[in-house]
Amino acid sequence: MFGEYSVNDNQPDSTDGVPQPGAGTPPGNLPPEPASFIGRESELRLLERLLRERRLITLTGVGGVGKSRLALRAVAAAAHQARADGVWWVELSPLRDPALLTATVAHAVGLADHSPRPLDEELCAWMADRELLLVLDTCEHLVSECRHLAGELLQSAPGLTILITSREPLRCAIEEVVEVRPLPCEGPDSDALALFRARALTAAPRAAAVFADPERTAVAAEVCRRLDGIPLALELAGARLRLWTVEQMAERIGERFEMLSDVRVPRPARHQTMRTTIGWSHELCEPLERLLWARLSVFTGDFDIAAARAVCAGGPLPAARVERVLAGLAAKSVVLRSQERGAGARYRLLDTIREYGHDWLCELGETQLVTDRHAHWYAALAQAADRGWMGPGQVDWYRRITAEHAQLRTALEHLLAADPTAALEMAGNLWFYWFACGHVHEGRAFLERALRLAPRTEAAYNQALWSLGLTMVLQGDMEQARRLGEECARDAARLADPERELRAAYLYAASVLMPGDPVRALELSGPRARAAHGGRPTGPGWLLCKLSTSYSLCALGRFEEATEEARSLREACAELGERWMRAYADYILAVAALGLGDHGEAARHVRAMLSGKRLLGDRLGIALGLDLLATAVAGLGDGELAARLLGTGHAWWRTVGRPQMGSPSLTAMRDQGERQARAAIGDAAFEAAFRGGAAASTG
Repeated sequence: MFGEYSVNDNQPDSTDGVPQPGAGTPPGNLPPEPASFIGRESELRLLERLLRERRLITLTGVGGVGKSRLALRAVAAAAHQARADGVWWVELSPLRDPALLTATVAHAVGLADHSPRPLDEELCAWMADRELLLVLDTCEHLVSECRHLAGELLQSAPGLTILITSREPLRCAIEEVVEVRPLPCEGPDSDALALFRARALTAAPRAAAVFADPERTAVAAEVCRRLDGIPLALELAGARLRLWTVEQMAERIGERFEMLSDVRVPRPARHQTMRTTIGWSHELCEPLERLLWARLSVFTGDFDIAAARAVCAGGPLPAARVERVLAGLAAKSVVLRSQERGAGARYRLLDTIREYGHDWLCELGETQLVTDRHAHWYAALAQAADRGWMGPGQVDWYRRITAEHAQLRTALEHLLAADPTAALEMAGNLWFYWFACGHVHEGRAFLERALRLAPRTEAAYNQALWSLGLTMVLQGDMEQARRLGEECARDAARLADPERELRAAYLYAASVLMPGDPVRALELSGPRARAAHGGRPTGPGWLLCKLSTSYSLCALGRFEEATEEARSLREACAELGERWMRAYADYILAVAALGLGDHGEAARHVRAMLSGKRLLGDRLGIALGLDLLATAVAGLGDGELAARLLGTGHAWWRTVGRPQMGSPSLTAMRDQGERQARAAIGDAAFEAAFRGGAAASTG
């Protein structure tokens, strides 16, 4: 009946839609490494040793010194070491609300917890018997929170190692601090000069003549020394060789540093070097590039060109020119073009550069204006996604909203403070993201805050209340979900809105069905109830009620009726081009076929269901399907495959947090498959096959 999404796109291999144990490559989510990596041999050797011997290592250093890049190279090199449960990267730079730290880490490692327990407890329990390496990247704005979480996790999980990157250490007793220093600048073959050369040649191939001339190479080396060997400063300077000679660069850097040598706010030398270099790069930008740089600083994480146009255009910068100006910033290494996700290319600012841009945005007096634009652009995106979710673009919306996760959070946080009514509407429009895409804890927190802060506006309030009820169902908080279902139904009746009445009926029905009352669920969402409400037969409320009805009929043993209802649901979803609910219709058809004794037909339907669930990374759907497929193949006499499937299902259920969702009927079905498999092959063979399946990668 329900579903959710894992942050990781690298879903496990499968045969006929069935996730299989991973082979060879350990699970993980490491981002791609940059094309070139220069130097750091001694640091890499040190980190290789520390990652074997220590459990908490922190890389510190000034902004732009290369902490994240060094960490990525070190863990990528160490990935071949015995980390049975993989290497997981958590980028914390976009995170602004410390309360979402645990949810961010859980989501990154693939834990989409549904229990009502505090998420930090669930994360500790989930990691307790795992052997993995966790990288928390860019922690300086969350030091105390990261210190607390790291301590809890390391105490709970003896097989866990944590690598931190931060401008300051966590100051934990067991922490091993490694200061990442700038690249060596001395000598004609220094690492700093090699990096400068590589960036210069990328920006301007004609710069090769500079490095073929010893005298001009010496000037380049002086530039590297003046920049203190800080990698980001070297890359920014190297990009300028598109327009300047190396001699012009040396002269202008000298002038800039002399001019700013008496800064009002004293900073450590390397901090000042980095700040000065960024300021120098800023001065060398065109006026419109400076304006765009400042306005882009409201983005957390990466963004696409459509968002940049909508948020940053205005005044002297028309929307039609944003893309060209953005390309100019990318050519100067101010903006980085990241890998393509979702609909197309994405861009981002490094933290140090974003901070500088934000200072200028404040100087311009545009902070509130541009932040409001950002928030309302993403609120409009959430509204469009809500309208498009039940159609042929569902998979595309899933990918796009996933790519925009950091921006959606930032927008919601801003609206909660600035416009709670808009926040309430936005949080309610994201119901499918909280409910079907694995963000239950986060969704519940945002919805509860918005409902608490916003004035009661009927339609938006009803939608948010319903969305909150859905998260409660997934967490097993059925009494609260039932109460909200009743309240939603009363509000919808006052609004005379059949679609909202149907949605409320589904919420109420689900809250009584999962604990084991299919009779009442059928009364609430069955054909007679749907006819009484009216509404569109293609609307989400109607289709969700059909889903609840078909499952209730199965629970009552009325399998022919369930088949008819589920087949009708599947046809309606196929006509809409919808995939998420269609896969659950396949699931019901499989349950009904199993109830009618047709194990082959059940296996066919559940394989179709699993194929659909993989498209949307629906962890709960995959776990449900594996249990059901195991029961079907056990009935066909293949006890070994059934045991392996049950083991694989166990691994997926652990990422959900509540095995069989606490449902008596789901537990009974799973147990039936286990009994038949054990009877077919014996306990010893069952246990061996189960363990093999449980080793499946759920990354």
